[in-house]
Amino acid sequence: MEHKLIVSTSPHIRSAEDTRSIMCKVIAALIPVTAYAVAVFGLSAVWVLAASIAGAMLGELAVQKGRGLPVSLRDCSALLTGLLLALTLPAHLPWWIALVGGLTATVLAKQLFGGLGHNIFNPALVGRAVIVVSWASYFTAGYAVNLSAGVSGRPVVDLGLANTAAHNLVQRAVDAVNGATPLAAMKVVYDPAGALAVPQGLKASDYYRPLLFANPWGCMGEVSALLLILGGVYLIASRVIDWRTPVIYVGTVAALTAAAGRDPLFYALAGGLLLGAFFMATDYVTSPLTRRGKAVFGVGLGLTTFLLRFWSNNPESVMFSILFMNALVPLIDRYMVPRPYGRERKGKAEGAAG
Repeated sequence: MEHKLIVSTSPHIRSAEDTRSIMCKVIAALIPVTAYAVAVFGLSAVWVLAASIAGAMLGELAVQKGRGLPVSLRDCSALLTGLLLALTLPAHLPWWIALVGGLTATVLAKQLFGGLGHNIFNPALVGRAVIVVSWASYFTAGYAVNLSAGVSGRPVVDLGLANTAAHNLVQRAVDAVNGATPLAAMKVVYDPAGALAVPQGLKASDYYRPLLFANPWGCMGEVSALLLILGGVYLIASRVIDWRTPVIYVGTVAALTAAAGRDPLFYALAGGLLLGAFFMATDYVTSPLTRRGKAVFGVGLGLTTFLLRFWSNNPESVMFSILFMNALVPLIDRYMVPRPYGRERKGKAEGAAG
């Protein structure tokens, strides 16, 4: 029997998964929360979704055509970028602003660095950052949503899941502080000078049910924490993402929040934490390569989010935390590279020589 030794360059371990299949699995995990957001926010959410996705895909197509590169829209990465961006935006945002955000995400944050695999920062969050800086009013008091009245008089589905006494108390609190999200309202509750502005008796636990099942006070991706958790569990179970970054990220935020004397469950469910932890912090290109690196990355994200939530004027800090830690990924990878098999650590080698 003849044996042949085949010598080849790396990689030696291959997978049937390709970029398209991975992107499609992430999109599939986001479909439930996207459909639910459309049900809650109505036609305005459809326009934001369509404009954001169209902008991301058009930006990628234009740059690749202009540079004479192969068009890669079939890998669905631009589609996923546009979808993620849309889920970080308020449903009543003018469609043309979402279009600008989508163009920015793929042109500025992705193609300018050389395309998929070369970008430093998460493209969807860069698109959102540009929108937040340029049109900040849409992310403050302007998008507090009332389920019964809707946005700008447009009807919104009145979901029985959120139609409770606690929900109504929370709604009055949001209206009273003229804030857009539960995090903004609770920031006033914990502020002794502003506590009188909200209904007495309001506490973080009043938000549990709305945040889990029907949250109309924020961006589209915040509409149901339960659907985000289920999507994240699916991605972990299918091995699309590693569990370390999202679990350690959310766990760090919860632990630090509890140490600060506040409700850890509320701060884990509120805001864009779950959307960022499961679907953005786990981006292959902009997150660390090693397991230890992912753990360090998760702790850094949690610490940064905690600090910004409690000691800055902006309670919605997930975007800035992920972008900040994206910049540190090369440094994390440099010091978290595993020791090659058979090679001693530098300190031990020097001790043995001495």
